[in-house]
Amino acid sequence: MRRRYAIPLVAAALAGLWGAGLAFFHWQGGSALLDRLEAPLTDLRFVVQGPRPAPDGITILAIDDQTAQQVGAYPLPRTTMAKLVSNVGRMHPKAVALDILFVDPGPAEGDLALAKALGETRGVLAAAGLFERSTQHAPAPARTAPDDLPTVQRLLLPIGSLASASAIGVVNIATDPSGVPRHIPLLVRSDSQIIPSFPLRTVSVAMGRDPVLRAGEVAIGGVATSTDAGYALALRFYGPSGTIRTISASDVLNGQADEDAFRDRLVVIGATVTGGGDAFPTPFDPVLPGVEVLATAMAHLLEGDGLVRDGRVRLIDGCVAILMPILFVLLLAWHRGIWGFAIIGGVTAAWIGLTFAAFTQGIWLSATLPLLAALPPAIVFGATELWLDRRRADRLSVQSRTLRRFQAPSLTKRLAEDPAFLMKPVRQKAAMIFIDLSGFTGLSELLPLDETREMLRGFHALVDQEALRHQGIVASFMGDGAMILFGLPDASPEDACHAVEACVGLCQRMEEWMAELPDPITSEIGFKIGAHFGEIIASRLGGDSHQHITAIGDTVNVASRLMEVAASHHADVALSDDLHRAAGDACSILESGFLEGTFATAIRGRSGSIPIWLWRRKHLNVHSGSGERHRSPS
Repeated sequence: MRRRYAIPLVAAALAGLWGAGLAFFHWQGGSALLDRLEAPLTDLRFVVQGPRPAPDGITILAIDDQTAQQVGAYPLPRTTMAKLVSNVGRMHPKAVALDILFVDPGPAEGDLALAKALGETRGVLAAAGLFERSTQHAPAPARTAPDDLPTVQRLLLPIGSLASASAIGVVNIATDPSGVPRHIPLLVRSDSQIIPSFPLRTVSVAMGRDPVLRAGEVAIGGVATSTDAGYALALRFYGPSGTIRTISASDVLNGQADEDAFRDRLVVIGATVTGGGDAFPTPFDPVLPGVEVLATAMAHLLEGDGLVRDGRVRLIDGCVAILMPILFVLLLAWHRGIWGFAIIGGVTAAWIGLTFAAFTQGIWLSATLPLLAALPPAIVFGATELWLDRRRADRLSVQSRTLRRFQAPSLTKRLAEDPAFLMKPVRQKAAMIFIDLSGFTGLSELLPLDETREMLRGFHALVDQEALRHQGIVASFMGDGAMILFGLPDASPEDACHAVEACVGLCQRMEEWMAELPDPITSEIGFKIGAHFGEIIASRLGGDSHQHITAIGDTVNVASRLMEVAASHHADVALSDDLHRAAGDACSILESGFLEGTFATAIRGRSGSIPIWLWRRKHLNVHSGSGERHRSPS
């Protein structure tokens, strides 16, 4: 019993440790495998949720194909960029952010004009960090603590004249292995400096407030935005390209832009020109411009509507990742049938459904982590248990086949269906047959042991076959004799009939069997059969370690003593008148031999006498040789 419970508990503990290990990597934010598996499920949740209205406080000024065609050059000359910034500045935006790198000096006139335009408005310029694995977009590095920041190997800053005229923010975007942007690092480390991201610096400048960093969130003014480990902002896309208000830069250069689209709004200038290279695949659009990705992050900081994937959410993921494999293993240990698998399927579906429902509310629970934590241990444990079950079944099958040889098939079946069968004695009518070999004791003194065994084996096989053929059971083999019972496991009105038929069948089979024995043996042995019908008590006998099913009562004793009567009268069978009358029409089979009776005879060890019948085979000469074939009981 201890082992029965110990194995599932140990397996559940190991499954919990597996889940805890995955939860640890998830907590650190550094499992590429989990991120790779989670990505398609995250995209599916975006698609199921569908596009959302973008905030009205942001306008993208796109340097698109129309603008490049109008100007006749791309990248745009810095004098043109200066004109663009000046025109926007006159429409009183909250801030103007340029998602364009100015790391190399241009014509002096253009640099001065752009610096002047930036100085006349609240402008933000882009810087870029170079990481080990990317020169443009920040990876999602493994972290040893939730507040560790990604560190750049080198920082590409705007030229000095432009940097002095505006604020600076890093434009790096963290993508997953499939290239989909998932996070914006709001802070990066460069040497001993901490540099804010382009979206964070732009929103801070627009609102005129410095950001306040707290555990798991960044607050600007009265708006708090949840962040992941290392102050990474999880992106919650609004829809395909153009969902955030986008206006062509050519309209501003031509003076055709609607001023209301820029007044008191945050303006982000960036390239959307075909072939510009700054585009990302998203769940809604295979080529979302990078400037719209950054604008999405700015909208989250303005509205506080980004995805929530902070330490608390990851803690929930981790707890489920530990508990779910334990639950699955215990469920499989409890029931590996349809109910166990149904509950496992229900729990799995419930968790996936919960992650979808939470996603619509802006909470990014991991669909992958608990399943990756739970399914492998469940599969391994289930497969192991099935293998062990198969081995146990094979072993039990072998044991069952072996044990069936020690009990009649009908009794074996009943005991399997009802283990308490005959725990309480049952009183019923039954027919009994006893058969015994005459002269076997003396013969066994002369025969080698192996020949004696083979002879008994043939005799027992014959008796067993005839008993089964006539729906009886061999209650016991007693050396060179056997007791056959009719009426177990269930009594039948045909029991007496079957017993009579079995008596005749045994005589015929015994004659054939003895005819095949060597002549010296055949001349020394015979057989005798006694049969009776009456009331018995069927029960189990024996101790706690071993029991056998048998019958007791006067009927058993009489049937046994009738063998002596058959031998003393040189008959094959002595059957009681009770059996003869109970068998009725079945006794017609006795016409195949000589039937004598009825006459009363005394039974040894029993007072009084009973009427009996004697039966002999027809071909047997009862006056000569019969004494050699029917000896007194051995």
